[in-house]
Amino acid sequence: MLCISMKAGDYFTVGDDTVIQFDRLTGDRVHLIVNAPREVPILRGEVLERQGGSRPDCVRELARRPLRQLPWNHAKKRALAELRQVLDQMEDSPERQVLREKLDFIFPPVGEEGASEPPSQPA
Repeated sequence: MLCISMKAGDYFTVGDDTVIQFDRLTGDRVHLIVNAPREVPILRGEVLERQGGSRPDCVRELARRPLRQLPWNHAKKRALAELRQVLDQMEDSPERQVLREKLDFIFPPVGEEGASEPPSQPA
């Protein structure tokens, strides 16, 4: 099995008349452009299997990669505490409430002091 690393715009060929081009990456989805003769059937794996076809032996199950998290350190913890202090000093307004809700969603308050830390990172 061949494993290819590509950048947007890169392409590879299969035989003389099939071209597969990497169009873009959106989140965790890859967009490919496939140019092949009409007589060459092209089916996504899930469609093939839903229609009763079997998964090719060469296709391996890939483990889901954990989401990347921000590296957390003392300076970021201090900056977050300062943001919370500034919010506490602002006059009550709808904008302040939105900022507080978004900040608490991203970094839920922990402990009595309101100090926050992101979820622990996988080892």
